[in-house]
Amino acid sequence: MIAAPLVRYALGALAAFVLLAAAYAYVDHKGYQRAAAHYEAAIAAERAAIAEADANEQRRQTIANNAAKKREAEAIAAIQAAESEIEELRKEQRREALQDPDAGRTALGRDSVQRINKIR
Repeated sequence: MIAAPLVRYALGALAAFVLLAAAYAYVDHKGYQRAAAHYEAAIAAERAAIAEADANEQRRQTIANNAAKKREAEAIAAIQAAESEIEELRKEQRREALQDPDAGRTALGRDSVQRINKIR
């Protein structure tokens, strides 16, 4: 008979332990789900912010590249205009040198000096 109350206490303690373990597992599972949902939302927000920052950086780089290409095209056009102007000056100097009646002289004539001064 002593065993009967002892068995009842043991079964009661076992039932209480199982009930507490089930309650703990349920509460812990709900807490895990809340934490998982919280961090999934935080990660999604962070990914969205990174995607937006990436898009903004790509836009900024595109704008900067287009501005650099425009400046480059303007610089090339200016260099080509200057090159064309220099080529015209060379042609003019060559033509004038060929037409200079004093071209074969040892000293420079007035026309030769003026041609040299145009180059400076």
